[in-house]
Amino acid sequence: MGLRTGPLLCGACAVQPSPLDGAVAGLHYAYPWSTLIAGYKFGGQHGWAGFFAGLLLQTPGTAEVFAGLSPQDWVLPMPLAVQRLQTRGFNQAWELCVELARQTRTPARTDAGLLLRVRHTRPQSQLKRKERLANVKGAFQVDPLRAAELQGRRVVLVDDVMTSGASIYTAAQVLRDAGASHVTAVVLARTAPT
Repeated sequence: MGLRTGPLLCGACAVQPSPLDGAVAGLHYAYPWSTLIAGYKFGGQHGWAGFFAGLLLQTPGTAEVFAGLSPQDWVLPMPLAVQRLQTRGFNQAWELCVELARQTRTPARTDAGLLLRVRHTRPQSQLKRKERLANVKGAFQVDPLRAAELQGRRVVLVDDVMTSGASIYTAAQVLRDAGASHVTAVVLARTAPT
């Protein structure tokens, strides 16, 4: 048996390394959580954000992600397209982001306008993985007047559900391209890999 010098990577990751330094998911996206999350997300039930943040902070590794942040670092939500924001009336990732920052008392800054969704896309849930990657290509952008605020900074990217990872990976790459030194995703729930 030989000495292992680094992490083993799947074929896709060896060809296209992930822009994420890590990811933490609190729950499996399955009943009953899937029903509660859908009610939160599509039913305008903002009040679940505090509960879900507390639940997520009980997941091993989540509190440590926030403990390492400084006042120059960022906790950012996955942004919604304007059309979806108008339909839902709120961004569920932003509500979760605010609650996570509040409950961890992180000194890092939160902001819903630094990472932007600049293109409306089809719902990812209707697409296969390869289609999802193409669907979100060019959908995210850092506010060009504020890109310098990410230089050398750590970023925690918050979302409610991660399925294929296409949206989070694309957003994380945009943050990396803008100069973020470290990007970790914190998601409430993760679907089973297909």
